[in-house]
Amino acid sequence: MKNSFFSRFAPQEPKFFPMLKHLSEILIYSSNLLVESFEHNTPEKRSEYYKRIKDVEREGDKQTHQIFDELGKTFITPFDREDIHDLASTVDDVIDGINSCAKRITIYNPHPISDSGKELSKLLQQEAIYIGKAMDELETFRKKPAALRGYCEKLHDIENQADDVYELFVKKLFEEEKDCVELIKIKEIMQELEKTTDTAERVGKILRNLIVKYA
Repeated sequence: MKNSFFSRFAPQEPKFFPMLKHLSEILIYSSNLLVESFEHNTPEKRSEYYKRIKDVEREGDKQTHQIFDELGKTFITPFDREDIHDLASTVDDVIDGINSCAKRITIYNPHPISDSGKELSKLLQQEAIYIGKAMDELETFRKKPAALRGYCEKLHDIENQADDVYELFVKKLFEEEKDCVELIKIKEIMQELEKTTDTAERVGKILRNLIVKYA
């Protein structure tokens, strides 16, 4: 539903598009750092990357709060306020999830992360990239929704891949890992990674709802 009948004719604030784009760039940067961090196994390097990811997460919080502040001050918005709020909030949740993964790796300091963990981090990175591409379409998707719809499908497909990687990993973990403490640490890290890929896919669901409502 449009903001009001008059919103069809009144000028709309375009500032939300670059603000959402910037938030997605913060997401992509944090996902890149997470992938890099998986190449290091020392406590010092893990702590260093967690600090860098934490700093990026704080930037994401600032950008999200700025979007919320603008929603409160802007009379006419390009979409319903709830849609912009949900989109920004969920992208920020993905950034928070990446931070949570890095935090757990630093605190638990497990054995070297398995190839499955690295694969999940790269799938999450792919989701972040597609979210960034989707933000580029927000200003024009009403007339040409195909590209945005395609990015939503990519997010859905990647999340399914992440589910498969996680399920196979957990099965092998319980079969092969004999150290119970290590098992718990690794499983929780992998679970947080998989949950964050789910959150990224929720961004796609919000975008699909935008297509239904506005395209």
